[in-house]
Amino acid sequence: MAMGREGMSRDEVISALVAMKSGDKDWRNGRCFALVFNAGEEVEEIAREASVLYLSENGLNPMAFPSLGRMQEEVVDTVAQMLHGRTDSCDAQGFMTSGGTESILLAVKAARDRASSLRGVSSPNMVLGESAHAAFHKAGHDYGVEIRKIPVQADWRVDLSAMSKAIDDQTVLVVGSAPQYPQGVIDPIPEIAQLAARAGTSCHVDACMGGFVLPFMESLGYPVAPWDFRVDGVTSISADIHKLGYSPKGASVLLHRTEEMRRHQIFFFDGWLGGFYASTGLLGTKAAGPIAAAWAVTHFLGEAGYMRLVEKTMEATKRLIEGVESIPGLQVLGEPDAHLVAIVAENPEEIDIFAVMDALSAGGWHLDRQRPPDSIHATVSAGTAGAIADFLNDLRSAVLLVGSSRTEDRSTNYAPIDIDE
Repeated sequence: MAMGREGMSRDEVISALVAMKSGDKDWRNGRCFALVFNAGEEVEEIAREASVLYLSENGLNPMAFPSLGRMQEEVVDTVAQMLHGRTDSCDAQGFMTSGGTESILLAVKAARDRASSLRGVSSPNMVLGESAHAAFHKAGHDYGVEIRKIPVQADWRVDLSAMSKAIDDQTVLVVGSAPQYPQGVIDPIPEIAQLAARAGTSCHVDACMGGFVLPFMESLGYPVAPWDFRVDGVTSISADIHKLGYSPKGASVLLHRTEEMRRHQIFFFDGWLGGFYASTGLLGTKAAGPIAAAWAVTHFLGEAGYMRLVEKTMEATKRLIEGVESIPGLQVLGEPDAHLVAIVAENPEEIDIFAVMDALSAGGWHLDRQRPPDSIHATVSAGTAGAIADFLNDLRSAVLLVGSSRTEDRSTNYAPIDIDE
């Protein structure tokens, strides 16, 4: 409805919002395996208080609000230390962004500009697996960087031989994921970084999903393949705080191995009548609430808090995988390295996994639909850990209910508006 001439009362406004929200998924009950990640009431409350405290401030100019500059710097320091970016041989520097997509876009922009400045590259391309996030394709479109998409192997990790053949003297970026989203496996980062180093180009690791999971998995004794700044040749890493860092949307960090590399992320302009302008991200005005909430949540939880949450998440992931494998006709794709699980039918001609998802949706569950191959995707978190048993029971029931029937809806639309695929 359009804005009224006289306006609405406070009670009318809130009532209207509550009514609109009634059809949304209830992510607090553990039935939402995507989009929102819940660490419990205490974390939610500290995030809410921090957000409200900085409801109207603007991160555009930290000279007016120096506390925002300090918080961003301390959040970046926290993530850099987590990812072994502050050592005798590495001094990673970065900025906060609004989310994983912005971090990826800026990583591509920085790599393109660095290659142009240092190597004179004029026809840039980037090389990445078909499992890499769609945001890289958006970045290629927005920044004029050709995409060279590489197939994955049977284990869903990128084909290194094909990647090597695709790299040339105009390659500005080689991409690996830790883990990749669709099947939850970590690409061979040391080998990818070595390919990039041999070509004298940048290597980005997309750890938007794994950045706040893999470091604590390693501390807990889980086997984790090398992926962070300890790997020679890795030049940038993105890690989302608003995913398994449990901060509200939108908060991410993009780190570069050196200050010199970070400079290529920044846009400078001194030809405006308003004076000198510089921007570290895609946005000018930046909401202060997500910055404050990210600082508050990371400081509230600390390493011990994240260790507890990751342990809870990984135990739940193990139960989910074992439970799926026990249901006749279903299996997990590949061998997930962390907390991302893709579920498929062993024989898609006998069980339509999308029809199964329709039945689950009717029961209040939310998972992503993916293809190819047709699969449903669960991001396990501390907030979904307590619902794993109920999910497995409902999944088993949905398989029996659906039987051999099929749904005409083959969509996997992951967009903010209705778009035909």
